[in-house]
Amino acid sequence: MKRDKYVDWLRALSLIVVVVWHWAFTILEWTPEGPSPTSPLGFTTGLWILTWLLQVLPLFFYVGGHVHLLSWNRACDRGVGIGAFVWRRLRALALPAIGLSAAWIAIGAVATSVFDAPAWTWRVVLLVLSPLWFLGVYLVLIALLPVALWLHRRYDVLALIWLGGAALVVDVLRFRYDMEWVGWFNMIIVWGLAHQAGFFYDRVVALPRRYDIGVLWTGLFMLIGLVYSGVYPGSMVGVPGEKWSNMAPPTFVIVALLIFQIGLVEVLRPEMERVLEKPAWKRVNDTINRFALPLFLFHTTGMAIALGIGWWLFGTLGGTIPPDLTWWLERPLAVLGPLICTLPVIYLFGRPRRNVEQVPDKR
Repeated sequence: MKRDKYVDWLRALSLIVVVVWHWAFTILEWTPEGPSPTSPLGFTTGLWILTWLLQVLPLFFYVGGHVHLLSWNRACDRGVGIGAFVWRRLRALALPAIGLSAAWIAIGAVATSVFDAPAWTWRVVLLVLSPLWFLGVYLVLIALLPVALWLHRRYDVLALIWLGGAALVVDVLRFRYDMEWVGWFNMIIVWGLAHQAGFFYDRVVALPRRYDIGVLWTGLFMLIGLVYSGVYPGSMVGVPGEKWSNMAPPTFVIVALLIFQIGLVEVLRPEMERVLEKPAWKRVNDTINRFALPLFLFHTTGMAIALGIGWWLFGTLGGTIPPDLTWWLERPLAVLGPLICTLPVIYLFGRPRRNVEQVPDKR
């Protein structure tokens, strides 16, 4: 079957955007307890609007759901059971993350016990490993794949409506009745909805273009209404100093963001499919798909190495708070340095290989 290059592009691009965001917009504030991350969002008026485009995890879970459904259908044709299918996927994703975590925990243990490193060394280890949270959620969704497939077969689009309603109920309990703890249920409900929505990918692709535009505007109006209701923050990532976050845990705003992004990628589809057929873009697409997951896994390791080298050579570490003009002009270097330091780590430990998932083109 012909490979759906647009799916490959969306999946890899969503990971690359997360990596570049972390590299370019993380500011480390040093306190007696160690490094504390912040971002320019809390200091730059109106910059939060960019997160409506750059917070792409909803899109990643959406595409992931589509790929899982296709892969399961092919596994069924080969006679593979659901248990073996789920276990293989869990193992393929979990082992690299576990290996990376174990390596950094060992580094922290050796540094503190043998070399008498400061106690905040463990805070550094936690910061390096913190982006793996979403892989943990993704692993839970893979484990719940039998339930998700049953809901899809039995209730179809009603499953999405129920999940959306559940996410909204959680927000009501959280914001209206100050039940903050209940918000963590949305870690599975909201991301599970995005993953479940991927099962409808083929139907969305088949919609006439006017419906794509309609989906985009529906999501956009939902975002505007929810954000300017005064209940939800405007940023789609956490901002230091704000009482609430739309991401930790996720709120119903992320559902609106998902709808907006689905509409956006479908509106862009015809042009992007033409672009991705060009030989140069084919090579770019293939390369980023081979390296996207290893890059994500090791990008904070490379960032830690780059910051350590910068401190050793120049005696500087972290960033300027609030960010000034010089800080903004240095953003290309803030990406280049960690990239150079991450590539050797990928070469030694990442072992990128070609994506074995053949995603057939539906058009």
